[in-house]
Amino acid sequence: MKGKHHSPEQILGLLRQAEAELGSGLSVGQVCQKLALSEQTFYRWRAQYGGMRADQMKRLKELEAENARLKKLLAEAILDHQMLKEVARGNF
Repeated sequence: MKGKHHSPEQILGLLRQAEAELGSGLSVGQVCQKLALSEQTFYRWRAQYGGMRADQMKRLKELEAENARLKKLLAEAILDHQMLKEVARGNF
């Protein structure tokens, strides 16, 4: 089962709201329950996106997607190269 995917703006909004709630004296567990987040997600988001602005977060997401696409292309190119090597060895 896939989880929810939040936009960068939503993540920042939830982090800001969580920090405000924590400042008012609630525990992390209570804040996460109120925001319908797991504590693990909260801590991961805070570590990754803690001091970012919305435009920085959006750019980071774009770069991560581009990086994943380039890694896939590289893996396919390496596989093609290995197949061509094997074919060339068989012809001699």
